[in-house]
Amino acid sequence: MPQGVPGLNLSRMRRDAPLAQALWRAAGLGLLCLSGLLAGCGTGVKSFPLQEKFGSTTTFSRLFDATPAQTCEAARRALLSQGYIVDIARAELVEGQKSFQPEAESHLQMAIRVVCAPDSSDGKVSLGFVTALQDSYTLKKSNNSASLGVGAIGSVSLPFMSGSESMVKVGSVTITSATFYDSFFDLVDKYLVVDEDLP
Repeated sequence: MPQGVPGLNLSRMRRDAPLAQALWRAAGLGLLCLSGLLAGCGTGVKSFPLQEKFGSTTTFSRLFDATPAQTCEAARRALLSQGYIVDIARAELVEGQKSFQPEAESHLQMAIRVVCAPDSSDGKVSLGFVTALQDSYTLKKSNNSASLGVGAIGSVSLPFMSGSESMVKVGSVTITSATFYDSFFDLVDKYLVVDEDLP
């Protein structure tokens, strides 16, 4: 009886069970990958390029001739001077937030986080790291329908429309503008100088 194609010889595949299992696994993996690709095409999920590129940059940090506690205190005063609500104020960490309304139906919230770390053996030089996060909200209007039953007439329902409004978060982005951070660091420097001038 002819044995057929040697690569597909069933009796030989039974004898070589590990080989047969490996072939079945490879075929199953191929089908799984193909189905995954097809499913990804059907869902319409948008892929984005890698956003982060680690490199040497001073946009978010600056050296100060002060201790970490003095730097963070100056940062706290800088935020307060600009109308920020300070949520956390410690020797090594300051966090504050401020709300903006550029349009009638738009709302922005800026959150600034300052971390102060020593950068010298004597602790008299510190490194300030600042990150600003801006959240965007928009006004969303939704209509709610209600019905009124009138018993004397029968089962008659009249629809009434009532609207409700709520702020919905539509975006969040880390500020990367060097000018923005430079202006903040300059303000921190001014408050450090004021501290030095105090008796």
